[in-house]
Amino acid sequence: MHGNSADFIQSISTGLGCYYLLLCAMNWFAALWLWRKGPVTYGKAFGMLPITNVLVWTIVGGFFFTLAPFTMIGWVPLLPTSVKDFVNYYSGPVMLSVGSLVTLGVMFAFRRFFVNPIVAWTGFNLSLLAMGLSMTDPSFAAIVTKPDNVPIVGLVFLLGFFTWLATYKAVQNDDRMAQGLPPLEKENDEKVLVWPDLVYTELICMIALTALLLVWAIALQAPLEEPASSVKTPNPSKAPWYFLGLQEMLVYYDPWYAGVVLPSVVIFGLMAIPFLDFNKQGNGYYTIAQRKFSYLTFQIGFLNLWVVLIVLGTFLRGPNWNFFGPFEPWDAHKVLAQNNVDLSQYFWIKWLGSSLPKAPEGSGGLTQFLYILLRESPGIIAVLAYFMFLPPLMATTKFFRGMFVKMGFLRFMLLANLLLLMASLPLKMVLRWVFVLKYIISIPEYFLNF
Repeated sequence: MHGNSADFIQSISTGLGCYYLLLCAMNWFAALWLWRKGPVTYGKAFGMLPITNVLVWTIVGGFFFTLAPFTMIGWVPLLPTSVKDFVNYYSGPVMLSVGSLVTLGVMFAFRRFFVNPIVAWTGFNLSLLAMGLSMTDPSFAAIVTKPDNVPIVGLVFLLGFFTWLATYKAVQNDDRMAQGLPPLEKENDEKVLVWPDLVYTELICMIALTALLLVWAIALQAPLEEPASSVKTPNPSKAPWYFLGLQEMLVYYDPWYAGVVLPSVVIFGLMAIPFLDFNKQGNGYYTIAQRKFSYLTFQIGFLNLWVVLIVLGTFLRGPNWNFFGPFEPWDAHKVLAQNNVDLSQYFWIKWLGSSLPKAPEGSGGLTQFLYILLRESPGIIAVLAYFMFLPPLMATTKFFRGMFVKMGFLRFMLLANLLLLMASLPLKMVLRWVFVLKYIISIPEYFLNF
């Protein structure tokens, strides 16, 4: 469906109105909770009316309450076309990956500002409002409301909440320890019994989740498709959401590397953490100041190199595995003229102006192998330099020098190579998107491509 047709708007108006009523109730409940806790005054309007946090969120709830009936009768506020075009233009893979990394860096640097509950609640409201306005676009609604994708939307919000909660507690502990106080976990370390405390809590959660699943099953159609057929495959054919990161990696690497080596490296890296970790601080309580390197490594690896790939594969990969903006219709006939080039072709043909080295006709196996090595020598040299020369250079930097002294040669070299393997994924992705570079080393004769 294209455009904001009257039929589509009419079909979503009631549900969208109820959505705004839920946002209203959410903010009024927050205002009630703040009122019972004790209002905080920010200032006075017109020199007489006190502006409190209770008043602010009551007004925000009133805004959503006013918006709901107008939406239900068909006067639905629409997202401007210029905004949708802007989002479509800047939601490409390069901007998404690099932008998420920059955003993570900014939020880490100014984490004390972003973990402020008022700032977090404001951002939450703005994101929910943006979601409601975006639902008026047929293309966006078709993706987000697909039964397969609904839980992923919920998971994105849950991930944001729990990341904020952990960071909020870490900032609190860091401030307390800077004042010479113990972390909050040390003050609340009273042990509780499994029965009845833990079992009772688990029982309540089990009942609540069962009720949620019942409502979910009634409200949403099961994402069942027609019987499988070898002559008619889905387009796009996507893996389950938890494997979409691996499916996205297959675009940039051979299956043996993306499907076997990289996942194995992740598992091996997790197993190696106790061997590599020399920092005895930060055990049993939330902290960032005492474990900045570990915190950043995990956040980049999990959020930027896994969650972003899942979001990209779920919402931005359409027919023929092409990229589509969130508000762009999924056109199966969209064709992108893209000629991916190997590094050896760049080096020999484009830069040196010659043909690729090729063994003479009738040459023996050894001669052909040596010519293959000559052809791929630029990529082989680049990969060897990346993994052999960068770790010693890292050890000479101010940041890693102290780690090298504490860890020793073996542990540091293992850590450095794991970090370089992790960095190779976004590096290869950017090289593909910006320079249409297919493989750094391409040896199809032996099914070896990197």
